[in-house]
Amino acid sequence: MEWNFRTAGELAAAMRAGDVTSAELTDEAIARIEREDGAVNAICVPDFDRARAAARGADRARARGEDRPLLGIPVTVKECYNTAGLPTTWAMPQHRDHVPAEDAVQVARLRAAGAVVLGKTNVPVGLQDIQTFNEIYGTTNNPWDHGRTPGGSSGGSAAALASGFGALSIGSDLAGSLRTPAHFCGIHAHKPTLGLLANRGMVAPSSPAWPVDLDLAVVGPMARGARDLTLLLDVMAGPDPLTHGKAHHLALPPARHERLDGFRVLVLEEHPFIPTGAAVRAGVNRVADALLDGGARVERHTPLLPDLAEAATLYTQFLFSGSVAHFPVEADEQLRARAAGLSADDRSLDAARLRGMVLSHRDWIEADGRREHHRHGWRQLFAEFDVVVCPITPTPAFPHDHTPDPRERRIDIDGVDHPYFDQLVWAGLATMPGLPATAVPAGRSPEGLPVGVQLIGPMYEDRTPLRLAELLEQRTGGFQAPG
Repeated sequence: MEWNFRTAGELAAAMRAGDVTSAELTDEAIARIEREDGAVNAICVPDFDRARAAARGADRARARGEDRPLLGIPVTVKECYNTAGLPTTWAMPQHRDHVPAEDAVQVARLRAAGAVVLGKTNVPVGLQDIQTFNEIYGTTNNPWDHGRTPGGSSGGSAAALASGFGALSIGSDLAGSLRTPAHFCGIHAHKPTLGLLANRGMVAPSSPAWPVDLDLAVVGPMARGARDLTLLLDVMAGPDPLTHGKAHHLALPPARHERLDGFRVLVLEEHPFIPTGAAVRAGVNRVADALLDGGARVERHTPLLPDLAEAATLYTQFLFSGSVAHFPVEADEQLRARAAGLSADDRSLDAARLRGMVLSHRDWIEADGRREHHRHGWRQLFAEFDVVVCPITPTPAFPHDHTPDPRERRIDIDGVDHPYFDQLVWAGLATMPGLPATAVPAGRSPEGLPVGVQLIGPMYEDRTPLRLAELLEQRTGGFQAPG
């Protein structure tokens, strides 16, 4: 029997029933990776010997009567998570020999839950791209079309899942890094509420593995099946033991509704800064139709929606001020001179990126105040709606573009070129206020490429978009294997 495309839930049930062992699943997954990954290049750091040993250990544990949430299930881990004994480089050439001695908290939680770690998945340099390529590990290809990107920065994880390399993966998301690869590869992913999941050890090689409160970024689960996201989220959740005194003991409330006919959904497909391509628009509308068919209340407009242009501008400033703080791109004086030359009435995203790179602390505090205004707006919106459905990016997976300066790259939307980084505005809609967002498959483009949409939910109500993802999967077919 072919197990590689089964969900983690199905694999767990099969192992409990005695239909298959973890050792058999792990051998089958490794054989598939060795056979197929040459063309995809998703697994950049294999760990097959330790995986086989872990699988045998899981089988012995099950024979003793143990049962843990992920016992014996083959999984992968994004390269950026510290993993004891394996390189953690963030694809930065100067750190190619960095090998941490300790697992990141989420890698430790995977192992404690019984998961079998097959290896690590490829990332872009510094996790700073919407594609996945670097000089250490090479380029990861989209399993649906090797001439296209699987997205980034969790592109290796999404490509691995779409290729049948393990049932689950853990990634991270600052600028759509969980959601865009899910959309490009036809899988599910969940960006949790900001601060919900401990991120210690998901840290650049030059930094100590301490607990930190990140401003935008989160860690989160990726899977082929919607229900698997909740299975993995529950393994990942809970406070960091090093900061146990903090008030992160959040018992997540249950989903607001169990059936489609209870959901109140706002559907968005237009953004003031960038057009939505026809293929993605069609995906949004397929989901809207499935919701209507299931009896959900669907609306397209509300005065409660926070201003999308201001939200995108704020997000862009936070994103680029943070990225420059961690990864200097060029001399600060040059950036300041360029920013000073901007016209005061230049409200483009290019201007917002440049202003973000030189943001003063005082300006950051002012922007943070605007963010709180948006958060309050979202609270009011989510008193009337349960979920917002919208694009993740304006197009399906685009062809590889390794132009060295990303500012010179363009994204083609139905034949018209747009600035490459402008496609981040939809991802930023959930990221800037810290809202949970679940990426779900929404059919295919006319060329046969996967299209996904995101389901944005209320803060700390992650189970609401996750439940809607399960209900939609039953109606829209969910993940389908490439080929």
